[in-house]
Amino acid sequence: MVWDGIERRTGDSFWVKIFRVLSLIGWTLFTISLVISFYATPDKKFGLLSYHNIQTRDVWLNPLTDYLYALLWLTALFSFISIIVSHFRVRRASDDKYYNFWLLMIICVTWAIYIAIQAQT
Repeated sequence: MVWDGIERRTGDSFWVKIFRVLSLIGWTLFTISLVISFYATPDKKFGLLSYHNIQTRDVWLNPLTDYLYALLWLTALFSFISIIVSHFRVRRASDDKYYNFWLLMIICVTWAIYIAIQAQT
């Protein structure tokens, strides 16, 4: 179906700017959670470390894990809000689909579930 009407949009709307800001905030929080995850996860015990009797940490660091867990759920919440708002605001076929919000939400939720399972063991 081809649209023959007059394009009334002159630039980016308020909602498009909000989506961009939410996307930027979400991916920034995700990047920060990657850094926190690096420091919170248990150390890998390589053969060379065992040979030299160097101690490694076998458990998750609880304070950092709590921050990581909260940060992941906050990022997933930003993505979910963006998905809901875009569902009601994006109506034309030429509008962006914002697949990055779906990707970010799926990654954050699965990672939070993984951390919840692994941190308890």
